[in-house]
Amino acid sequence: MTHLPTSSTPLRSVAVTLLPTMGAVLAGFVVIGAALPVLPLHVSHNLGFGSVVVGLVAGTQFAASLVSRVWSGSFADGNGGKRAVLVGLVTAAAAGLLYLLSVAVARSPVLSVSILVVGRAVLGGAESFIITGGVAWGLALVDAGHSGKVIAWVGTAMFAALAFSGPLGTMLFTAYGFAAIGLLTTLLPLLVLGSLMRAPNPRIQLRQRESDLRAVFDAVWLPGLGAALASVGYCSVLAFSSLLYADNHWRPVWVGFTAFGAALIAARMVCGHLPDRYGGAKIALLFVLVQSAGLLLIGLARSSVLASFGAALAGLGYSLVYPGLGVEAVGGTSPENRGLAMGIYTAFLDVAMALGSPALGWAADRAGLSVVFFISAGVTFCTTAIALHLAYNARGGRQAHGYPRPLNRPK
Repeated sequence: MTHLPTSSTPLRSVAVTLLPTMGAVLAGFVVIGAALPVLPLHVSHNLGFGSVVVGLVAGTQFAASLVSRVWSGSFADGNGGKRAVLVGLVTAAAAGLLYLLSVAVARSPVLSVSILVVGRAVLGGAESFIITGGVAWGLALVDAGHSGKVIAWVGTAMFAALAFSGPLGTMLFTAYGFAAIGLLTTLLPLLVLGSLMRAPNPRIQLRQRESDLRAVFDAVWLPGLGAALASVGYCSVLAFSSLLYADNHWRPVWVGFTAFGAALIAARMVCGHLPDRYGGAKIALLFVLVQSAGLLLIGLARSSVLASFGAALAGLGYSLVYPGLGVEAVGGTSPENRGLAMGIYTAFLDVAMALGSPALGWAADRAGLSVVFFISAGVTFCTTAIALHLAYNARGGRQAHGYPRPLNRPK
């Protein structure tokens, strides 16, 4: 029987326990991130389509991810997080085969891009199963006192993959074309799949009653809304920091996003235990203030050094907002519904990403790029009200829904 760490288990033991889960998420998001910077080039330069089709192909994955969140969470609860991850990896490999088929019929651009759209949709579903299943698997491997670390460290694997997969995808595309992206998307998930077959597979929690989607949503929507508001700040750095740097002739233009990502990963690795120790809402409240200050500093910056420092502050702040509020979301549901809870919780971030970037772009066109960061700082700051409410009133709300609080925080 697999040993499950208790809340007093050393951090190193928890990290070792989570390695298979983090490896699966890392692989899944490497194949997702590798295509992101080169997909527009392939669709426009190789297939000859305009910006509308480029947007359709790129956005299909995110739409499919959003649609499949609840399904992937329910599957993880009923079949186990590990099985959900394995299904996600197989599905990602299938998306890679569709990429290759699209390349094979590139002489018929309409057929090729149609197959590519299907492949992107399949990859979106795979992404839901990998990340939602990965978090559910991690939560099942450790006790509830380590929920925050699971959410933080599994998310760190995702951010790390996206950070280095972009350059990897660009190099492969430049040297070998989009077929190389298809091969990577097909082979890497299958290689990881083989290595996971002997990984621990915790016993599935038997449902005491049928899943009540309404009750789970009621427990998750407020933390999810808080995380969505904070994610608008992430949207601003992801989509507009390089444009701000270019507009001000600051070089290199990628430093802001790199500073944000590096600070986020470092903070999660060092401080990922804080939501478990002091409470998710309290930590989210503290860190969202840091994130808001960092975004405000980017908007006020008149040099790349100050802007990059602001981006690092924003990354440091955002690092524990998502896992902190995630602890509250999971803590408000019964153990057998944790996968569904994380699926719904993550869906709020999908909506924030889908709506936040266009809205901020509209503001930038009318008032300038600096205004984007002032607006995102204000929206992010609204999370403080939700975190305060959860910190002082969530216990009674959870009891009203009939769910015991599973967190077992060490004193």
